[in-house]
Amino acid sequence: MGEALLGVGKPLVLVVEDEAALATMLRYNLEKQGFRVEEAGDGEEALMRISEAKPDLVLLDWMLPVMSGIEVCRQLRRRPTTRDLPVIMVTARSEDQDAVRGLNIGADDYITKPFSVDALLARMRALLRRSGAVPAKGQLRFHDITLDLAQHRTSRNGRAVHLGPTEFRLLEFLMQHPCRVFSREELLDSVWGPDIHVEPRTVDVHIRRLRRALNGPGELDVVRTVRAAGYALDTEPV
Repeated sequence: MGEALLGVGKPLVLVVEDEAALATMLRYNLEKQGFRVEEAGDGEEALMRISEAKPDLVLLDWMLPVMSGIEVCRQLRRRPTTRDLPVIMVTARSEDQDAVRGLNIGADDYITKPFSVDALLARMRALLRRSGAVPAKGQLRFHDITLDLAQHRTSRNGRAVHLGPTEFRLLEFLMQHPCRVFSREELLDSVWGPDIHVEPRTVDVHIRRLRRALNGPGELDVVRTVRAAGYALDTEPV
């Protein structure tokens, strides 16, 4: 695990958590798995630390003193240097609408307290892979969209398209299988991973974000919703 997991240097994780005992437990377990760990006890300190040394992933508690995790995530997504920074929200709130709110603000994933370390590690590893920690070579093209796997960049009609790591991996998968309809469950297994337990509605949130990023004025929406079936990448109605 750890370094062997990603095939690169140890990823840096910023744990933003005001419960000292939980922060200590997370640091111990993450370091045992080969991660480097920094800590922040509130939202303002988190933003300061990210400005000083950008981490590979942020583990962000929802309820924080000074500035909430939601506001931290919102500010990260406004900044060009951190809008693609992988963020996992950690929350004691189990209501679906709160989880979806976190995703809509820009979080890539969420996990609800209490959680097992194994479940958290699985989500972190999946997200780090999707963020390009292990870059693949080559390019994918569909219609007027180009996905550069080596540089982890997306463009459409020559303009840069800014995607978060989950949206990038989602688009990559759809471009690898154009004109084929995938159910939400199939997308969860293929993009998030079969061992990651995420609600199917999470796929809808990321599809909306992918559409917003891809579609400029007058451009064809190539991400098709197939009623009662799922989604497909297609230039024709499906």
